[in-house]
Amino acid sequence: MPKLILIGGILDLGFMKAPLLAAEPRLDITVWPEDDGAEAEIAVCWRPPAGLLGTMPKLKLVQSIAAGVDGVLNDAGLDPALPVARIVDDSLPAAMSEFVLWSVLWFHRGLDQVVLRDRPAIIWRRPPQQAAADRRIGVLGLGEIGGRVARALSAQGFAVAGWSRTPRSLPGITGHHGPEGLDALLAESEILVNLLPLTPRTRGILGAATFAKLPRGAAVINVGRGEHLVPEDLIAALDSGHLRGAVLDVFAAEPLDPAHPLWTHPRVLVTPHMAAIASDGAVIGQIVENAWRTACGRPPLNPVERGRGY
Repeated sequence: MPKLILIGGILDLGFMKAPLLAAEPRLDITVWPEDDGAEAEIAVCWRPPAGLLGTMPKLKLVQSIAAGVDGVLNDAGLDPALPVARIVDDSLPAAMSEFVLWSVLWFHRGLDQVVLRDRPAIIWRRPPQQAAADRRIGVLGLGEIGGRVARALSAQGFAVAGWSRTPRSLPGITGHHGPEGLDALLAESEILVNLLPLTPRTRGILGAATFAKLPRGAAVINVGRGEHLVPEDLIAALDSGHLRGAVLDVFAAEPLDPAHPLWTHPRVLVTPHMAAIASDGAVIGQIVENAWRTACGRPPLNPVERGRGY
C-alpha cells in the first residue's frame, strides 16, 4: 500500500489515523508535521500550509477530506499533473438543503428581527409576513448541491432564480449565466444564497460591488467558502442599512477569531461550518478506496478538474 500522510493546516488530522487503520490495517500512515512527507505517496489534506505539497517529491495523489479543494489548488508549488481527489457524499445535498431552507426562513419569517432585534430589548412585535411565492431567492451556483438547494426552495413555493458559469436548465428555476446574468439575478434577489465553488474568479464575490447590486433590505447567506466573502464590505453594507442581515457558516480562517466583529454584529448570525458535513464513513471509505487505486495505478474516485477548480 502507498505511504499516506495526514496534513491539516488549521486542523490536526491525527484523529483520522485510527479509523483509517481500522478500515485498512495495511495502510502506512504518518502525520504532518511529525513527518515531513518526503516519502509520502498520498497526501490526505485539509487546507495544507502554502507550498508544503510541492516539497513532497513522491506524491502520486492529493486527497481532500471534504468536497472543497481550494486549499490544495491554491498551492503554487503543486505539480499540475498530480491528481487531486475530493470527497463526494450523497447525503450532502439534502443536508445543505435543510440548512439553507432554515436560513431562508430565518429572514423570510422575520425571525432575525424577533431574535436579534426585539428579544434583547424585550419587545413584543410581530414582523410583517409575506407569501413564499412573493419572496425572491437568488442562488449562486447550480452544481450538484446548488441545484438541489434551488429545487428544494422552489418546492416550498419560493420564487427562485439561479446563476451558474455556463447555462443550466432546472424545472421551476429561472436560470441566469455569465456577467449580465449575474447582474440580473442580483437585482431581483431579496435573499442571496452563495453555493459557488472557490476559484480565482469567485474569490471575494461577496463584496461591495455585489452588495450594491442587491435590492435595499436584501439578506445574504454564505454556505460556499469563507474566501468568497469580504467581511469589511459586508459590515459596511449592513451598517449603512443597505443589507438587512447575513447568515454565515464558512470563514477564511476557522474557527472564526473570537475578536472578529462578525461575532457581535447585531445583524449577523454566525454558525460553525455545520451546513453540510461529509459522513465519517464516506470520508474513510473513499480515502481507502483511492489508496488501493493508487497502489494499482488506477485513476482515483472523484477526481478534480484542475482547470475548473472543482
